[in-house]
Amino acid sequence: MEATKKSIRIRRIYLVLAAAVAVLAGLQFFTAPLASRPVTGHITTAPKEVMAILERSCYDCHSNEQQLSWFDQLAPASWLVKKDIDKAREVLNFSEWDKVSPAAHTGNMYAILNMLQAGKMPLPPYALLHPGAKVSAAEIDIIKKYTLSLTSKSKEATTASEHPAVAGSIPEKFPVSPNGVKYTDAFMQWTVISMSTLFDNSIRVIYGNDIAAKAVREENFHPWPDGSVVVKAVWKQELSPEGEIRPGEFINAQFMEKNAQRYKSTEGWGFAKFSGPTLEPTGKTPLFAEQSCISCHRQLAESTGYLFDVPLKINPDSIIAKIR
Repeated sequence: MEATKKSIRIRRIYLVLAAAVAVLAGLQFFTAPLASRPVTGHITTAPKEVMAILERSCYDCHSNEQQLSWFDQLAPASWLVKKDIDKAREVLNFSEWDKVSPAAHTGNMYAILNMLQAGKMPLPPYALLHPGAKVSAAEIDIIKKYTLSLTSKSKEATTASEHPAVAGSIPEKFPVSPNGVKYTDAFMQWTVISMSTLFDNSIRVIYGNDIAAKAVREENFHPWPDGSVVVKAVWKQELSPEGEIRPGEFINAQFMEKNAQRYKSTEGWGFAKFSGPTLEPTGKTPLFAEQSCISCHRQLAESTGYLFDVPLKINPDSIIAKIR
């Protein structure tokens, strides 16, 4: 009797396993292949050690040159893998680097560095299943040194006193980002809602228009009201003969414009960056200008309505409201 019961249990286990295998096999008929896209251009300026890190840790998602593991290609896991790769390619694609301007290349490297330092990339679940993609502290330092070298070599920078918004030499026709965000020098007269520095020894002044400043005072930015515009102006730090740190070389002005209807795919925010003395807009297409920014803001700043460096409140009596 006991032998019969044991035999029945074993048969049931085999039947369950067989059914699981059959279901798994059947699912493979419902998996869509990853779209094949051509390689049109690579990064040509990065050192070999930088490229080795990027290729090992980033290319399986952010390129057209995937080398997927066998378990990445099995449904239902393959459905999630395809979704992640499709999204990653739109945000950043190392196999289509010919579409990226020098200014955008620098911006991309800063975004990559920020995500690596925050431990957001490679995605933790991905790194758990693909331990070879993990990036060490020493490797992050290699990426950091290369990224900082891009800024120091840039010939687009100018001094703060020569910045068009300060010198009054803005062209009559303001530049416009591919997604429709317009540059304006009016931000220099707005309220300063925050200030910060970064590892690149920069000074970052965050300005808000009246709507944004009111939202910060009232802590009403979940969500931010439509019409809010926030601008982060970035300069290199410069040490004066008296030992004071002042804005030096102008790097860029980063705009965020809240319009829930117009920018639905990027949490209601339109992003733009204008670099150098000509205020050159970053990106060649609306999709690039949007997704390359929101990917970081979603990961790192959701609690503040997708902005970095937002104080709890503005105290008009204790903050310098204008930078001239």
